[in-house]
Amino acid sequence: MLQINYPDFSFRIKKEKNKELIFDEVRLQWITLTPEEWIRQNFLQYLIKVKEYPKSLLSIEKIISLGELKKRCDIVVYKNNLPWMIVECKEMNIDLKVPVLEQILRYNIGLPVKYLVLTNGNKTFAFELSENGLIEINELPIF
Repeated sequence: MLQINYPDFSFRIKKEKNKELIFDEVRLQWITLTPEEWIRQNFLQYLIKVKEYPKSLLSIEKIISLGELKKRCDIVVYKNNLPWMIVECKEMNIDLKVPVLEQILRYNIGLPVKYLVLTNGNKTFAFELSENGLIEINELPIF
């Protein structure tokens, strides 16, 4: 399991028509603030501020095709113009058990990457895909 120290960040939050919205600094738009979105926004700031991943190489809710199904990856990190990492965010009360890992592994079929990350804000697991299979790693790779 990774130890994530989320950076302090002044999120822009507003209320509109009885809904809370948060400004997404990557998509440059206001998004409905759901429990999962809160995790995604905090993890994005961790990637940008702590790991120094370039904001311009992050894609949010990237649509992928799995056969005839369309799915959305929460965060995709690109490196050398290729998908490099998929991050699946869940709200805090969701356990990161086998079904969540299976979900991100299915996403990896439609969008092959080297790294897979699962987070619910409290717990974060990361894996590297290699010829030997799925290997859990204790730190996100340096960009």
